Amino acid sequence: MNNGIQAPSHQEGEFVTKPVLEEERTRQKITSKEVAQARETLMKYKEGKKNLEDKIIENEQWWKLRHWEQVRNKSKKHMPSTAWLWNVIVSKHADMEDGYPEANILPRERNDESEAQKLSDIVPVVMEQNEFHKTYSDACWYKLKQGACIYGIFWDSQKHNGLGDITIKKVDAISLFWQPGITDIQKSRNIFHCELVDNDLLKQQYPQLKDQSLASDVTLAKYMYDDTVDTSDKSTVVDWYYHTNYNGKKVLHYCKFVGDTVLYATENETTPITEPVIDPDTGMPAVNPETGNMLEQVVKPSLAETGWYDHTLYPFVIDSLFDIEGSPFGYGYTDICKDTQEVIDHLNSAIVRNALMASKPRYLRSDSCDINEDEFADWEKDFVTVTGNMAENTIQQISLNPLSSTYVEILNNQIDMLKETSGNRDVNNGGTQSGITAASALAVLQEAGNKGSRDIISTTYEAYKQIVLMVVELIRQFYDVPRQFRILGENGSSTFVDFDNSGIKPQHQGVDFGRDMGYRIPLFDISVSAQKATPYNKLSNNELALQFYNQGFFVPQNSTQAMACLEMMDFDGKEEVMEMVSQNGTLIQAYMQLLNLAMAMANKFDPSVVPVIAQGAQAVGVNAPLPINQQGESAEMVKTDSQGNIMKDEHPFVANARDRVQQSTQPR
Repeated sequence: MNNGIQAPSHQEGEFVTKPVLEEERTRQKITSKEVAQARETLMKYKEGKKNLEDKIIENEQWWKLRHWEQVRNKSKKHMPSTAWLWNVIVSKHADMEDGYPEANILPRERNDESEAQKLSDIVPVVMEQNEFHKTYSDACWYKLKQGACIYGIFWDSQKHNGLGDITIKKVDAISLFWQPGITDIQKSRNIFHCELVDNDLLKQQYPQLKDQSLASDVTLAKYMYDDTVDTSDKSTVVDWYYHTNYNGKKVLHYCKFVGDTVLYATENETTPITEPVIDPDTGMPAVNPETGNMLEQVVKPSLAETGWYDHTLYPFVIDSLFDIEGSPFGYGYTDICKDTQEVIDHLNSAIVRNALMASKPRYLRSDSCDINEDEFADWEKDFVTVTGNMAENTIQQISLNPLSSTYVEILNNQIDMLKETSGNRDVNNGGTQSGITAASALAVLQEAGNKGSRDIISTTYEAYKQIVLMVVELIRQFYDVPRQFRILGENGSSTFVDFDNSGIKPQHQGVDFGRDMGYRIPLFDISVSAQKATPYNKLSNNELALQFYNQGFFVPQNSTQAMACLEMMDFDGKEEVMEMVSQNGTLIQAYMQLLNLAMAMANKFDPSVVPVIAQGAQAVGVNAPLPINQQGESAEMVKTDSQGNIMKDEHPFVANARDRVQQSTQPR
């Protein structure tokens, strides 16, 4: 929101005097008038999001197996709830935990390789300090139940005793509001995040609220809590994020308000960050000789110019499960399966009710009046009084027709339909189908049945990329002071490293031919993989490694053939295996060069050493070249095995094949 007043522009290195700074500090761009307009926009966003809020609250009741509460209250009848839908969500959450993401940060330019490696080591530590695994787990529960989850990535200046650090947390969709009709939250004109805060804490933190009324028309939807939650002594505090243009540049601004009172606004922060100019001769702060005022040098422009975050993105990432048009929020398994779950509960209730009724016989008896309805409706009474159409002094049993097995079959069909629709088959949960007993077959079926889970995890990885990119940008902006991190190596050893943002901040490219080349910003790409592989993936990877070993892929002499085979294959970690095989090939080439040199020198100066060198080469599986005698002819060499037996000449491929067969038949 812009009222037409342009904030002053200050460049780094510019000299300003204190009176000028004090005058700029008094200018207020965001006042109660702008806040009132923002609150009207918030109410429009809230009205457009009402259906989503109602759905979220209802889905939460389904998750708690409380979806029949309203039916019970109206009909006074017991309606048991089954947990088939609950089991679907639990199973999918387990799959997402198996695919917990891990980021590898890659440079876009060769000069940034060292910084990318540092970030790859440091970002996981930042995530761990934020207990991101728990945040990820909570967000996955929310995503599966409600259709999407929201992450908030903020800079908390209060962390580490005022040093500040990054905070990542799950955001409740009920408390976040965006422009209706958009599918990308970053395209919303405004973003509002609301939170209920105790009035006494607000007045303690913001003294300007001491004598003000905190009443507001902004209210949040409420879940159906088990406990009684009193919000009468709380007020809704709104964090308002919005974009503006400053000198042709997109800027993200931030304002915190309650009611009509501005608690903080970046557009009101017009004073640049400065430091005193030191006179090089005296070592004292320099002053303006004309006015006598202290000179200060601008270190960083004001927040009114730069905005809240340099990356200019709203600090929220929405991870949608199944996307829908016209909203950044998708729909989840509760929305898909709750109708089937409702049918299952109805059928289950009818079957259980019929079984209970059939298990307790009841009787009719003759009287001078009609059937006593109160007695007939009360299943605790054994007798029901009947008048007319019955012989006197008679009694007969009330017959009940048991339900046909068709209804049980329908119930089982509905359960199977829910399993098929959600992709939560028995084999995914460790169950077996008739005729399938082999462990390998079960593993293959489980992997094939997890296609839906892998698709869900892939969209989660895309959201995780955005989270990591925001983390990197916050490191670039705020890590001005060196910080120490403990990095855990592959062998379990710990290494302590110091890191700051000097290597990833905008870098001046100098002046070429009298022209300023501007600044270069190191950019990075994010590669995400699963930190913990599933048991099936571990098994398949181990089997593949054993096959490579048995086929001689890691024998240096076979590097050329192995590389040709690997080029045609596709599997995770292919690049690392190819690099290892290539190194083996390079090693054998270097070894052969040294061996040729050793054989030539031995043949020239001491031919008696030649058999020793040849036998040593054969011990490592390399056929030594034939030495040259004094007549210039190749001398024949007697080849022996490890027991000293004379070996016949044969093609190297045959020898290698024999060695591989011999190794494979040896007991282990």
